[in-house]
Amino acid sequence: MKKILLDVDEVICFSGFLEAVNDFLGTNYEIDDFTEYYIDVAAVPENRMEEFAEFVNNRNLYKDANILPDAIETIEKLNKVYDIYICSSCVNSLDVIGSGRIFKDKYDFLVTKLPFLDPQKFIFTNTKNLFKADIQIDDRLSNLGGEIETKILFPSYHNREITDDELKKNGVIRAGNNWKKGWHEVEKILIKNKK
Repeated sequence: MKKILLDVDEVICFSGFLEAVNDFLGTNYEIDDFTEYYIDVAAVPENRMEEFAEFVNNRNLYKDANILPDAIETIEKLNKVYDIYICSSCVNSLDVIGSGRIFKDKYDFLVTKLPFLDPQKFIFTNTKNLFKADIQIDDRLSNLGGEIETKILFPSYHNREITDDELKKNGVIRAGNNWKKGWHEVEKILIKNKK
């Protein structure tokens, strides 16, 4: 059975990070208002970053995470024909020492929302290129390295401007251009095209 390394943030869900930014600033930003991965850096004034870091550290960003359209259903289908390993970061650059809470919050989210996945196959790391698999699905091009046969870039607000030439140079397939339809595209690539 082929192995998949599957990212969580911006692939399975949008954590409550955007909501934290909006609550902190009193704004109404939407995810597609951003083109940078780090929305806090784009939205929060530099002189308020320390205050924002403390504000975020008191929240469970996965309690009300927004699951991407068709994510759960498609992952459940993939799980029947592939060996899925969650491969996701849990280190908060705003609070490296206190990042252990994020591990717990993300783990609880995964076992609750994707109970069909084996928690013993959850890998929490920032260094994803250490792992070998047949397929990797991630929203960050920089994570799609290492010894992977099929690299799939999941569409997200921050990777829209990556060119087809850049993807080709890195041997990466784009699962469409719209995160709302990304899981439909992944299903076409990994299930429908497999038949």
